[in-house]
Amino acid sequence: MSNGPVSGGPVSGGAVSGGTAGGGTAPAGAWHRLHPLSPLVRSGRTTLGVLALLGVSASGGFGQSGSHLYDGVAAALVAVAAVVNWLVTRWKLEPATLCIETGLLRRDSRQLPVARIQAVDVVRPFLARALGLAELRVRLAGSSHADGRLAYLPEQAALDLRARLLATHHGLDPGTPEPAEAVLTSVPVGRLVGSVAASSGSLVAALLVAEIVVLIAFPALLAPAGGTAALWLLTLAAVVWRRIASDYGFTVAQAPDGIRIRRGLLGTVAETIPRQRVQAVRMIEPLLWRPLGWCRLEIDVAGSPGRDRADGSGRMRKTLLPVGRRATAAQLMRLVMGAEPPPPDPPPRRAGVKAPLSYHFLGAGHDHATAMGVTGRVRRVTTWLPLEKVQSVRMVSGPVQRRLSLATVSLDAAGRRVSAEFRDRDGAEAARLVETLATLCRTARRQAAPPAEPAPAAVTPPGQSR
Repeated sequence: MSNGPVSGGPVSGGAVSGGTAGGGTAPAGAWHRLHPLSPLVRSGRTTLGVLALLGVSASGGFGQSGSHLYDGVAAALVAVAAVVNWLVTRWKLEPATLCIETGLLRRDSRQLPVARIQAVDVVRPFLARALGLAELRVRLAGSSHADGRLAYLPEQAALDLRARLLATHHGLDPGTPEPAEAVLTSVPVGRLVGSVAASSGSLVAALLVAEIVVLIAFPALLAPAGGTAALWLLTLAAVVWRRIASDYGFTVAQAPDGIRIRRGLLGTVAETIPRQRVQAVRMIEPLLWRPLGWCRLEIDVAGSPGRDRADGSGRMRKTLLPVGRRATAAQLMRLVMGAEPPPPDPPPRRAGVKAPLSYHFLGAGHDHATAMGVTGRVRRVTTWLPLEKVQSVRMVSGPVQRRLSLATVSLDAAGRRVSAEFRDRDGAEAARLVETLATLCRTARRQAAPPAEPAPAAVTPPGQSR
């Protein structure tokens, strides 16, 4: 292991510059271990799954004793690996750096500069939440996944450490409490359940239930087709449950460090999204939601899809509002974009020849800071893209478009499928848009870039004049 002694005993607090939550004292900059129950949380899901499988096998009277032995050995190995991981993991908070060391055979020592911290998320899986623990995930500027993970700390210790990191990042005293947040909106449970019920997955599940009922009435058809229908029904039920459990209690709040999102039923996630990481905002209006005036708001953040798997917190595309009114979505969009959206303009009438069904739903527009595009008939999607985030402007004209003197102009941001489209515009207008938007994007990037540091003044040697 690396040099530096580990402070005696597990630290149950995480307060680095003072006493621990358990009443002990720890000097500033001392090494700390994770909570002693961390191995139980890390291996709990796998171990419980194996034990459940063994119980089902034993009660059903099937399975061989040799396979049970292998399952038990696998569960024991997972538990031992979790304990070893806890023994070789330690962390400390220095005035300007969070240090995390882990690994037995391949030692991993990370120095995370507090000045480069962009977000600190608190994740509470179900088992950790039941034990009063939480995982802390630290994300640095320019990264797509958690650069530092402390799994697990006592819940209050994780919150205190998060506040200390953010205060130090903003140049404040480390003991400064976390700034208050203003709750913008929350999603009622009834609306969330209604949105899931009005989704395409729920409709397919209803059809499968009807199919199973019909098959029960005809026993001769139940054996060959009932198993497949039941399997699809269980899969869809799992998807529906995951959607409800993941977005339960969804709350959006505004804070000085960004947009804060809290959600989750069994396991909870509290994440912060800095505004400067937002690449695009997307409002989605499914066909069954539009009569109710509902929509879904998503944002694309900088980076590539991460490795984190706590209820989707590692995805590049994040939900800002799982379901809500258009007015609420527009308010959140203005908050994230920092400006009013430009009004959309329709394409020329001859575009209806190419897209007769979706022509009346197409629209696009721009101003000096934002571009937006509207596409889709069954699933209407409105995308807003800050011009300072645009990485390319391209014009595409297919065979039918060329015949009609039409073209599509796309503005692409970093990431996969992050773009705003001026679909089926007049050919001459599309050519002008390419030149105009390229110029506006360059101007927006220059205005958004931080000012360059002044060059150091030349020192004149004694006895010489300039």
